[in-house]
Amino acid sequence: MPDISKEQVKHVANLARLEMSEAEVEKFTKQLGDIIHFAESLNELDTTGVPPTTHVLEIRNVMREDVVEEGLPRDLVLKNAPDTQDGQIRVPTIVE
Repeated sequence: MPDISKEQVKHVANLARLEMSEAEVEKFTKQLGDIIHFAESLNELDTTGVPPTTHVLEIRNVMREDVVEEGLPRDLVLKNAPDTQDGQIRVPTIVE
């Protein structure tokens, strides 16, 4: 099983624009090495007959037919708006 080196951790940190102390490099070298060893131990499992999955739960999209319908009348919509201007709902400015 390949180990990860301190140089590789420093390289990845540099790519991610992360500053790391020597103690952090040591810590992450150990942790990433443990993760790699665990992931590689999964290769030892017998997965014969196990179909590949993309999600642990069986999920499917439920789609309905797109039907064009008449919208609500503008006056009815604007009646519930706290502030309106020129037939539109007025909201506070969020970008200066």
